[in-house]
Amino acid sequence: MPKFAANLSMMFTELPFLDRFAAAADAGFSAVEYLFPYEHPPEAIGERLQRHGLTQALFNMPPGDWAAGERGMAALPDRFDDVRKGVDLALVYAEATGVRRIHLMAGLADSSNAAAQEAYYRSVSHAAERLGGRNIDLLLEPINARNMPGYFLGDFDKTAEIIAGVGASNVRLQFDIYHRQIIHGDVVMGLRKFASITGHVQVASVPSRHEPDGEELSYPYIFNLLEELRYEGFIGCEYNPRGHTRDGLGWFERYRRS
Repeated sequence: MPKFAANLSMMFTELPFLDRFAAAADAGFSAVEYLFPYEHPPEAIGERLQRHGLTQALFNMPPGDWAAGERGMAALPDRFDDVRKGVDLALVYAEATGVRRIHLMAGLADSSNAAAQEAYYRSVSHAAERLGGRNIDLLLEPINARNMPGYFLGDFDKTAEIIAGVGASNVRLQFDIYHRQIIHGDVVMGLRKFASITGHVQVASVPSRHEPDGEELSYPYIFNLLEELRYEGFIGCEYNPRGHTRDGLGWFERYRRS
């Protein structure tokens, strides 16, 4: 049976962030993820997880100045000190939440630029080593240019090459099916091709990025495929509900925690 994580940055936004943990548990989710935890004390988040019996599936390292348009720092040649500080801060939250997978955002940079490539490999290698010491996987995620123009990492095959090039056993692919469909299509063959290096999967309908219940993709088929491929991680629900979050969970009813 697939295991789903509610993305609290996008779901249950009718409520304040810390109240979304209870809402996710009440809706039948066994795990949660979100973009960033850093506006709240790590102890407060850890307490909500424990209180509601939830697993922390994933969060991102600090992205830089998000409000100013930064989308990560790993590929920015002059930001390695900030990357290191971000890794240290993420590990504080990892200690409080028990998370076993953390995503490192690459940032807005030209993927063909040699300095950006060097900076990215340096950042990934550093983060992998630090996280590996805590038995945590480092995730790399290709993101489509329609949602995030100029993002450094926008190709699944290139991401797989980087993972192989870094050579650390805890560096894994974050396979967002929504991004895959927009970038390359061929979702099923992509899942088969990259199953061995996939550490986390995320879902949303395409093209609207709403509930995974229609439009271009057959998610019941994809969920069955993930079981066939023996994917054992969580499936992150990184989508924007069409309306009130609970009203759009009909697709999830068969998978909910009783």
